[in-house]
Amino acid sequence: MVIQTQMSIPHWTYLVAIERDLAEISRYVEFDDRNLNCFSIELAKILLSAGAETDVVCKQVCKVVNSNSSADDIHQYRNEITPAYPQIPRLAVLLPRFGLTLHPWDEWNNTSGVPHWWTGYNKVKHERNSYYDRANLQNALNAVAGLFVMVLYLYKEKAELGELTPRLQLLTVDDEHYGGGRLRRNVFFLEIKSASKLIHGYLNGSGTGSAPISKQSLLRKSGNPQTPNSAVRHGLAASR
Repeated sequence: MVIQTQMSIPHWTYLVAIERDLAEISRYVEFDDRNLNCFSIELAKILLSAGAETDVVCKQVCKVVNSNSSADDIHQYRNEITPAYPQIPRLAVLLPRFGLTLHPWDEWNNTSGVPHWWTGYNKVKHERNSYYDRANLQNALNAVAGLFVMVLYLYKEKAELGELTPRLQLLTVDDEHYGGGRLRRNVFFLEIKSASKLIHGYLNGSGTGSAPISKQSLLRKSGNPQTPNSAVRHGLAASR
């Protein structure tokens, strides 16, 4: 008897496990604008797991960019990752089942920006007695989406070849919703080409592609769910 093995992709496997737990929560809490401030112990578990794993993956992405990297906080991650992958802050993550579009790294469009869900993660991690309400649906969704984006870039070659399996249940990406119109024309073209290769490889390999959907909201901030940022134009985040 012969047992064949192949190299594991542990961070993808862990993302799949976290996303499965998120999908289970969707049976009890509808992923809808009106529930974005809903918080619970199960959402706290999702937020803490996704946030901690994002921390680990960001360190590894920094090592890919610079083998001598010693980055160990969100500001250093931003400063090392965005010059190498400037498309990350504009990359959209879709939840087609719920008509949601998320831009989990949108704050990285600013040179000193920190994702709101990352702040929420740290508040819940270190000051849960005072900030338990930050373990809400909006932060949990964006944390898992943010991890998804980073894992795609950590395993960029496998994503481009469609080798990231098993597929995710809820989250996907679509280059139709990839922004960048504010860049110079030639830079915009090069980034679109690069991102599309990664995205198309992932979609074609894992079978998570879907038809265009209506965008219910652009979930960027952990503020009032009655006033989500819905500045969407032709599927691209509007210039601010």
